[in-house]
Amino acid sequence: MKKNLALTGMMGVGKSTIGKLLSKKLLMRFADIDLIIENKLNMKIQKIFEKRGEAFFREIEEEISLQEIKKKNVIVSLGGGAFINPKIKKVVLSNSKSFWLDLDLKLLERRLITSKKRPLLKDKNLKKILEKIYNERKSSYGTANYRIDCNKLDKNLITNEVIKIYENN
Repeated sequence: MKKNLALTGMMGVGKSTIGKLLSKKLLMRFADIDLIIENKLNMKIQKIFEKRGEAFFREIEEEISLQEIKKKNVIVSLGGGAFINPKIKKVVLSNSKSFWLDLDLKLLERRLITSKKRPLLKDKNLKKILEKIYNERKSSYGTANYRIDCNKLDKNLITNEVIKIYENN
């Protein structure tokens, strides 16, 4: 039986985009955790943070991530902070092949400079906060089964690289 596939990495790295492409090519169901949370609560992530706080969001994120990861034949796009949760990481590593999509912070900053939907980046020095979050999370991301350096690859090359690794290991 095929293992599930989980994508982790910083916000804005392209987990949702790559997940959708992988889903089509591998004929697997796609679960975007942030989107599932938004649909379940009928509220955007930013509003959840504003109205209910980060702790509430992390509880819901854990519950939904664990449900989705345990399903069969699924590609899961985890939220940027999900993989630092020990429960989520443990279930991902035992049920999935996990991929850290890694991207240089300068490129991430360019992608996120105009984003209004990232609550952790709101009202802050973008470069500093990205560095802080990345440094807090990179050791956790580094425990994923595979790391894809996305710096010189477009979305199709990243997708093909993940498929090659997924199918050969």
